[in-house]
Amino acid sequence: EVVNEEVANEEVVNEEVVNEEVVNEEVVNEEVVNEEVVDEEVVDEEVVDEEVVNEEVVNEEVVSEEVVNEEVVNEEVVNEEVVSKGAVEVPVDYSSMNKEELLQALKKLLDHDDILFADGQLKELNPHFDALLKKEKSEALEAFVAEGGAKEDFDFKPDKVTNSFRASARLLSDRKRQHYKQLDKQKEHNLVLANAVLEKLRAFVDSEESNNSFAAFKEIQSEWKSIGPVPQGQARTLWANYNALVTLFYDHRSIYFELKELDRRKNLEAKTELCEKAEKLDEKEQLKDAIRELNDLHVEYKHIGPVPKDEQEALWQRFKAASDKIYAKRKEHFQELKSQQGENLGQKTQIADEVQEYLSFTSDRIKEWNSKTKEIAALQKRWEAVGAVPKEKAKDINKRFWSAFKGFYRNKNKFFKALGAEREENLALKEELISKVEELKASDDWEKTANEIKGLQRRWKEIGPVPEKNRTESFNRFKAACDHFFELKRANENEAEKSYVDNLKRKEEICKEIVSLAKQKSPDVEKFRELQQQYEEAGFVPKNAVNEIREKYVAAIKSFTENDSGLEPADKERILLEAQFQDLKAGPNADKRIYQKEQTLRKQIERIENDINLWRNNLEFFAASKNADELKQEFNGKIEEANNELQNLKAQLRILRKI
Repeated sequence: EVVNEEVANEEVVNEEVVNEEVVNEEVVNEEVVNEEVVDEEVVDEEVVDEEVVNEEVVNEEVVSEEVVNEEVVNEEVVNEEVVSKGAVEVPVDYSSMNKEELLQALKKLLDHDDILFADGQLKELNPHFDALLKKEKSEALEAFVAEGGAKEDFDFKPDKVTNSFRASARLLSDRKRQHYKQLDKQKEHNLVLANAVLEKLRAFVDSEESNNSFAAFKEIQSEWKSIGPVPQGQARTLWANYNALVTLFYDHRSIYFELKELDRRKNLEAKTELCEKAEKLDEKEQLKDAIRELNDLHVEYKHIGPVPKDEQEALWQRFKAASDKIYAKRKEHFQELKSQQGENLGQKTQIADEVQEYLSFTSDRIKEWNSKTKEIAALQKRWEAVGAVPKEKAKDINKRFWSAFKGFYRNKNKFFKALGAEREENLALKEELISKVEELKASDDWEKTANEIKGLQRRWKEIGPVPEKNRTESFNRFKAACDHFFELKRANENEAEKSYVDNLKRKEEICKEIVSLAKQKSPDVEKFRELQQQYEEAGFVPKNAVNEIREKYVAAIKSFTENDSGLEPADKERILLEAQFQDLKAGPNADKRIYQKEQTLRKQIERIENDINLWRNNLEFFAASKNADELKQEFNGKIEEANNELQNLKAQLRILRKI
């Protein structure tokens, strides 16, 4: 009996996971193996040799299958060999959890038996944790700014919960990578087991027939079926050898023909049911699910065993026709993916070009680094939003983008490390200021100490930021020492304020006496000098009365000088000026006010002298004419007025220097 048979090619999906170090990005690549048409040798059942030669033996049940070569493209689909087949897990709502609850949920996932389920849950809860962390960082920044800090000085430190969450997430990722490595090792182990079963089956087929042969054969089949997946490169040869030996077993055991036919009828029913399931896959909306289930059906179809020879061709064609519909959809889907991946490659190439400029960025300002960080983070989001690219281009484009991206952050880290050293130096300088102000805080030399502490406060602001962990403590120490002094100063001023009221009454009496003295026919100049001296020695007055008493005093002096016919005009003016300047000397912050008045007089003198020189210089350019004479006369008048004012200002300056 001659049977033409072809071996069905099992579709194998390989998943490759690429883990990026900076962002959580998985690139899942599906490599679809080209299905090749295998021309198997035609074997005559009656003349087949007991020994399998060159392992070119035929699978009894598969007939004339023409398999369409599939293009190798990059597709994000689930690997059929690692799909979780455990019990259905109840969905967890992570949106209502806080950071601590999310951390506990992640720690539970670390102990989960199904690593792929745990990884899927991590992808769901991670965005919720990032959202809470972003909110926490935003609130910390607002609080920092509200306390007087500069936004560019803000440095957010993750708490223990965040660090623990990130460490747990990395541990889960490591477990997943270890899972895939273990799968590869298991396949190699399965290959050893499969070859051992083949040797066992080969020895069994060559052995003498017995009553227990069929039961032993079924036991070997069960052992073969339980082995699991093997490396793809060895699968075809293993299946060819296995099917050939199975065929030899049935052909050589003619005494058990009836059992063989009964078994084939049962296989026919099972494979017919698989055909029906394959035909229903065309109705599925999700192509990934349909392909995965079709893969399972192909594996099961191979394991069932042979069917009656007169049914096997029609049965295979039915199963193949249902499979071809799914393959056609997959091919169309792959073509669309390939086109989309080409567009994605163009977008990612542009983004990779844009990110290169950040690699050479440098600055000595925190604000500029933060601004560039926001820009490159926006580029990262654009990168992540773009889908997969062709597999053969993925490595180069990823390397170009992430090399520049990581280079920017390396440069940023170097900058902030150097900045940290600078802040340590600032901390040392501010510690010195704290020591100085703590030495001064108990002083009762109020004006001098107040000026010194104000100077220290200005230096404090000029120094710059300190490390975040020391910022609050150092500022509170400095502020407490300053507050201590100024509270003592205010308490002293409140006590002194009471004596200022008495001083005000005394100065008002002196002003009245000067006015009375001015009304006499022959005012007593010596008495006037004595009253001036008493006024100067009277002391400070309340702040709200300073301007009022000054005006009364100047008015009293003016009334005296106007009524005293015995004084020269220059003396009268000098007395008025002395009164005004003596009032400056007697007031608070006398040195500062006198210095400011002196600087004002010097500036006025310098301005008038410059005007006089300019006008004199212009006179030399006027020609001899009537109009020129008028202009000269006008300029000479200005110069004369300016000289008078200049002499007055110089006199004021001389008087001010004597005080």
